[in-house]
Amino acid sequence: MNFTKHLAWIAGGLALLLAITFALPPGKARGFDVAGYGNLPILEGGRVKPLDSVARNALLVIHSRQGFRHEGRNIGPDEWVLDLMYRPNVADAQPIFVIDDLEVLGLIGAKQTKNRNYFSFNELGPHLDEIQKQAANAQAVTPQKRTRFQSAIANLFDRVFLYYRLRNTLQLAGSPGLAWELQSLGAADAAPRHADLTQLAHFRILPPLAGAPPEAWQSIGQALTAAGTGGPLHPGLAPMAKLNAAYVANNPAAFNTALAEMKTLVNGLKPDALGHANREVVYNRAQPFFAGMIIFLAAFLAVCVSWAWKPEFLRPTAFGLLFAGTIVQTLGLFFRIILQGRPPVTNLYSSAVFVGWGIVVLGLIIEKMYRNGFGTATASLFGFASLIVAQHLGESGDTMEMMRAVLDSNFWLATHVVTITIGYSGTFLAGAIAIAYALRKHIITVPDPETDRALSDMAFGIICFALFFSFVGTVLGGIWADQSWGRFWGWDPKENGALLIVLWNAIILHARLAGYVRDRGIMVMAIFGNVITALSWFGVNMLGVGLHSYGFMDQAFWALLGFCTSQAVLMGICWAPARFWEPRPGARA
Repeated sequence: MNFTKHLAWIAGGLALLLAITFALPPGKARGFDVAGYGNLPILEGGRVKPLDSVARNALLVIHSRQGFRHEGRNIGPDEWVLDLMYRPNVADAQPIFVIDDLEVLGLIGAKQTKNRNYFSFNELGPHLDEIQKQAANAQAVTPQKRTRFQSAIANLFDRVFLYYRLRNTLQLAGSPGLAWELQSLGAADAAPRHADLTQLAHFRILPPLAGAPPEAWQSIGQALTAAGTGGPLHPGLAPMAKLNAAYVANNPAAFNTALAEMKTLVNGLKPDALGHANREVVYNRAQPFFAGMIIFLAAFLAVCVSWAWKPEFLRPTAFGLLFAGTIVQTLGLFFRIILQGRPPVTNLYSSAVFVGWGIVVLGLIIEKMYRNGFGTATASLFGFASLIVAQHLGESGDTMEMMRAVLDSNFWLATHVVTITIGYSGTFLAGAIAIAYALRKHIITVPDPETDRALSDMAFGIICFALFFSFVGTVLGGIWADQSWGRFWGWDPKENGALLIVLWNAIILHARLAGYVRDRGIMVMAIFGNVITALSWFGVNMLGVGLHSYGFMDQAFWALLGFCTSQAVLMGICWAPARFWEPRPGARA
């Protein structure tokens, strides 16, 4: 057997095995089946999801990570949310609030240090009144006009309030617990507590009763209020009270038994919800886009090394890794489609994932056609970069939130949005190939016109592809706008950005066909296509105006500015003569 011939399959298989290990369920924490507790379905944000998703998203928003280390132990999201809801005295001492703004640190009397910018709820407690006061002042200002401090303090207050709501979702913090509440039904002082529980509840954990509408999930407060006013006692309250008591008493056996009882109840009342929650938990654990990001980085490093050492071994290895990363990313997209019941692109996060997916698929095709490693290199690098962008966009919380009314159309999401996003992928890939062309001509010492011509042909072909999809996507968007808003075109910033992508790609093709530019000129223009696409993709959200600006975001301003500046530098490098810093033969010393 020719070993080098099968290297791609071996490398890809090992990468897939690594990705599968991400999906393996964790062990029990202190004997408690916390992962099983995270599988319980709840209703939050308008959709049914596992409690694990709420815990992960909340911890990501508050802590910027989905886990942390405290007192020598790794604390996962499910254990953290259990502590927060059942043992708030334990959770309140855990330093999970990340604060980096110097003025906010000064407000709470702390200083920024190299090793510690995390604070516990207990540490923030004495300053909560001032934080709330400053946040109220900041929230009176539109997000576009807030100062850095106002944005930071409003963000901190939102995270503290999220923490506070979770802390008071299943029982009021400091109360004896749910069993005590059940025993106190009908008492004079019970109704106000139940009203507070209802108002503060972040999610609803009790499934609809038989005959009730599918959306009639209840929070603990709602169920207690109904029972206290003579209504039926929800059958889920008893096992929830047992879970509460067992966790507080540090009794894993009783906790796991009560959990099984609760799951049996949910399965009887809402069996489809439990199955959906289990599938989403597998998706959460697998973290396919994080795994794909690691695999793409490994593929890029392998192909870069292959140009200097052992190409016969490393180039097929890199291709196999790229193929494996594409499979992982494809499975992640497929899971999101199944879980949401939507096409793959529904928000900025999913657009970043899909743009990266389109780039790596096109890169695989190019590599199969040319077999010179450049398809693998550009696809793996930009696939990695797009998932980094998605990782940062995902820090805002649930990436599968309910759709805005204006976007609630699976047909147009599957046609206009997907088509124009494929156009983004093509334009970025052409720009990536142009960057590879620019860097390569300054690195190699011996000119290689054949490879330069191959790269130029790659970029030209991809630009043709991107022009087609961008144009079709823009036209489909106009038809959707005509149906939704009564006009085909309104010179909205997002519409202008889409038109600029179409026009710029068309200009490149006409310049090439008319002979106005040659290989180097096309590559310079292709790099500038990255700038136009990035501004159309993200810039409109920073303007905060127009019918397409569904969420103002200013956090990415400096990142976008840095990206555009880097592309301008690369355009200059591409336009400069090869190895321009070296003295030419015959030049004076």
